[in-house]
Amino acid sequence: MEVWNSTLASSFILVGILNDSGFPELLCATITVLYILALTSNGLLLLLITMDGRLHVPMYLLLRQLSLMDLLFTTVVTPKAIMDFLLGDNTISFGSCALQMFLALTLGGAEDLLLAFMAYDRYVAICHPLNYTIFMSPKVLWLMVTISWFLASLSALVYTIYTMQYPFCKARDISHLLCEIPPLLKLACADTSTYELLVYVMGVTFLIPPLAAILVSYTLILFTVLRMPSNEGRKKALVTCSSHLAVVGMFYGAATFMYVLPNSFHNPRQDNIISVFYTIVTPALNPLIYSLRNKEVMGALRRVLGKHLFPTHPTS
Repeated sequence: MEVWNSTLASSFILVGILNDSGFPELLCATITVLYILALTSNGLLLLLITMDGRLHVPMYLLLRQLSLMDLLFTTVVTPKAIMDFLLGDNTISFGSCALQMFLALTLGGAEDLLLAFMAYDRYVAICHPLNYTIFMSPKVLWLMVTISWFLASLSALVYTIYTMQYPFCKARDISHLLCEIPPLLKLACADTSTYELLVYVMGVTFLIPPLAAILVSYTLILFTVLRMPSNEGRKKALVTCSSHLAVVGMFYGAATFMYVLPNSFHNPRQDNIISVFYTIVTPALNPLIYSLRNKEVMGALRRVLGKHLFPTHPTS
């Protein structure tokens, strides 16, 4: 096939799920509602944790990072997908495609590592409460956050540069919601088998160890919780951990399907559905899962609303 010149002036065509749906208007409206929900819920959680000093503990500071990642992740993808559908223009420039890939890989990778650190935080809080302030000191907390962002951005930069250096064929249609490695490699006019194997190996390396650490952490937590004498303490620990595991299941399930399963399990329609799940649905649901059943978060919401809606005035 004829090779086209891959420069910053070149462009791709994103053929996302909205273009391949039997009810595109309904799907677009649903995605818009989910995006607004993701913005408001994550934004509100960010605001609450920042404003309420009682939530300035490792668990909620890590949760604030998760909300920030989710808010940015869905914003990298969703507004363009909606505007492309409404305007009937699905093109994306070569440079914008590379930027979107870099940001998506960075945010997805950072969330992957952060969820493992959040599991460790819960393990220490429940299994070693007397040493919690030592194992989860402010220095350790910000080291976790720094490692998540640094390793994810470094990995994303390498993958983005290597993927975009391939020559691409004249067909520019990317059968996907966003610029990601697997659908882009299908357009490459070169042998990508070695690189695809590397992507697979690195996907396993990046996803499986954090997931294994999470499962080990919660297994140890479960044993500790079952030995708790207090029913209230047992219930509180199980509620907190079950919400975290729900988030883990949604995120890692979608990421594993996309980057770990062999190509024989993939087709464009399935990949589009999975991409909607981890870029739009999960960011919208995460803050709700964490906050609706969390007394501390709901208490912070009442305090912040009470302070600003019903301010107390000093008596003269």
